[in-house]
Amino acid sequence: MFPLHDPLDEMLREELVAYDDLTAALLARRGILTKEDAEKFLNPSYDEHLHDPLLMTDMRKAAERFGAAILSGERIAVWSDYDCDGIPGAIILHDFLKKVGANFENYIPHRHDEGYGMNVVGIEGLAKSGVKLIVTVDAGITDYEPIAHAKELGMEVIITDHHLPRLAETSSEGGPKEKLPDAFAIVNPNARSDETYPFRELCGASIAWKLVCATIAVAPILRGKISLGWEKWLLDMVGLATIADMVPLIGENRVLATYGLKVLRKSPRIGLQKLCRVMRIDQRAITEDDIGFMIAPRINAASRMGDARDAFRLFTTADENEADLLANKLEKANRQRKAEAGAITRAVRSRLRERGEVRTIIALGDPEWRPALLGLVAGGIADEYERPVFLWGREGNGTLKGSMRSGSGVHALDLMGATEETFVEFGGHAAAGGFTVRDDVIFFLEDKLVEAHSRLKVREDTDDLSKHADAVITIEEATESFLKKIELLSPFGMMNPKPVFLLREVVVREISRFGKSKEHLKLKINSSDENGNIDAVTFFVKGNIARAVATLGKNSCVHILVHLERDTFSRGNPVRLRLLNIKVV
Repeated sequence: MFPLHDPLDEMLREELVAYDDLTAALLARRGILTKEDAEKFLNPSYDEHLHDPLLMTDMRKAAERFGAAILSGERIAVWSDYDCDGIPGAIILHDFLKKVGANFENYIPHRHDEGYGMNVVGIEGLAKSGVKLIVTVDAGITDYEPIAHAKELGMEVIITDHHLPRLAETSSEGGPKEKLPDAFAIVNPNARSDETYPFRELCGASIAWKLVCATIAVAPILRGKISLGWEKWLLDMVGLATIADMVPLIGENRVLATYGLKVLRKSPRIGLQKLCRVMRIDQRAITEDDIGFMIAPRINAASRMGDARDAFRLFTTADENEADLLANKLEKANRQRKAEAGAITRAVRSRLRERGEVRTIIALGDPEWRPALLGLVAGGIADEYERPVFLWGREGNGTLKGSMRSGSGVHALDLMGATEETFVEFGGHAAAGGFTVRDDVIFFLEDKLVEAHSRLKVREDTDDLSKHADAVITIEEATESFLKKIELLSPFGMMNPKPVFLLREVVVREISRFGKSKEHLKLKINSSDENGNIDAVTFFVKGNIARAVATLGKNSCVHILVHLERDTFSRGNPVRLRLLNIKVV
């Protein structure tokens, strides 16, 4: 094994002298440049590496109001988002409020009928039920009108959120400044210029959990209602949301994800146990991949295909029969999601075949397509055609909404921002985004995007696989002990990606397909001198891998780009390779 990047300079190598060359290089590439930071990264500590929640702007004000409402018996409503950040956050506050005997209810808007965020109709319903305090989770920072209406109706609102606010026209200093709702308290370290919290990248559920911790701290009488350290059991939902919502897994998020996984593996939630059995995964060995590819899709399927409250109830019920029913209902919803997404994918491919030539941007839609599914479909099409893809459908309220995936070197927000007077609103990050499009321009959407794309500088991709790898290894080095060394850097996610390895001039001995529709690929490979062999797999073969595999024959010589992982479906959980790219020699 040898690294592919420039060696560390002498000072940095001395600073990380306790670690082998590869580990030191991987740490440095993640911005870990001191032995103290390396120790924190590799050995995250609940007691030493979490910040005091009361350092957050408005947190003390929010916690004191929340605690007072609990103790006085005021009616409290928890208004959360319906995704795999909002639902876990709602569960955190539900469990806490139930534990301390509060007078409360959970409100989760319907994705298709109500859409994201707070709305006036829902606010009015809460007022009629006697609610005096609303606490949001993963929502609220841009809900100016509903929050103002809540105030008019005599309710106070505590916002806990992590999304960005809109910008006002100008501030008193003359530059743009965040526009904040008129709420009683706004706890959002990612949104305020006056923020005092040391870490701003928390997900919504983490901030809800921080509110619980702060409330216990400022209202000691509540501590008498719960055992010391009980709030740690809520970390299962914190870890689930932190990993599922794809916030950067560095700093405090790394601590929360690490301990969240530990609690998930021994969580007493009957709903989690039932869901794991339905999915056929071992709860005692849950990983970040299990969350990303198994658990989160089923939680999100509840809102995409029906009612998010099914996922909420699954994780809050104590009834074994109800948990059984709900776990199977989510599994069925996920299968339905896959089937509907598959049907849309086939429709997109059919339209593209009818066109013949595929343009630099793909933009398609249908009023019958469910917008909640289009991000999944757009991602697959973007990977397959290796270009940006925009797909739209019609929401229950009549608006045209959609999702895009970049699929190339262009930045998603740059592309949408360069398409003037086309979108009512849009948001996202470099690789993906969501949008609402104006009815009067929908049939010209692709033309406008193609024109905008032509004006943007697109990153040039390279066929040199070494540009994307952390190191070159041989098949003989892909061992259990080597994988354990890599796993010290887990959990992996944004800003802490799984290490990527290049294997040069390996020989393909067998090629096989698996899966219901033979959509997955397995290669059995060994080195050119036939020493050692190992399986390399990839799922839903498309793009460059599909093109390369079509040219392969038995004993073809290839370079491959891979992750190392455990094959949890084979006896002994042997090491295997996850194929990322392939080049025929």
